[in-house]
Amino acid sequence: MTADRAALRLAGVSVRLHDRDLVPPLDLAIAPGEVATLMGPSGCGKSSLLAYLCGALSPPLSATGPVFLGDCDVTRLAPEDRRVGILFQDDLLFPHLSVGDNLAFAVPSSVKGRQRARLAAAALAEAGLDGFLKRDPATLSGGQRARVALLRTLLAEPRALLLDEPFSRLDGPMRSRFRGLVFEHARRRGLPTLLVTHDAQDAEAAGGPIIRLPGWENGA
Repeated sequence: MTADRAALRLAGVSVRLHDRDLVPPLDLAIAPGEVATLMGPSGCGKSSLLAYLCGALSPPLSATGPVFLGDCDVTRLAPEDRRVGILFQDDLLFPHLSVGDNLAFAVPSSVKGRQRARLAAAALAEAGLDGFLKRDPATLSGGQRARVALLRTLLAEPRALLLDEPFSRLDGPMRSRFRGLVFEHARRRGLPTLLVTHDAQDAEAAGGPIIRLPGWENGA
């Protein structure tokens, strides 16, 4: 699970709802392996910005400004062609598939046959979930589900990673451990990573630049 190391760059990207600016024009460059944090209160457009970056923004929201991965302008590419992975608050595992099938689903189509299951098994072993290939997702703890969701995202071989408050539903030590695991994988694979959050501890743990959207000073 390696990535072509490339920076993620936003060139004057803005997000609007009807005629109202949610995210003012934003210039941001995130180096390979760097974790930048975008902070702002609920409803300020953080998640909408991530949707635009991965190609999933829908009306009545709109956005302008090019998005680059390395030298490639991905703004007009289909979501599946951008190779931008995203983790959400919910793990979004398919309940009708086993853990292994959830992971194999993400493996690029160029990988065929049993090799898909081998990659899934290797990923689980690396994450301390050896033997979970045939498990039902419903039998997993919250922390285990979070790790499987991360592995599924990484098995798709993204070139950049977006984090839509994926730590918010975990408590205490589990939150800290999973957050460290996500950042470790991002740095090791050289993935430029953008985290959106309203949690100052998340931003501090990310260790990269912090951008505060308008309204942050009024609280989260």
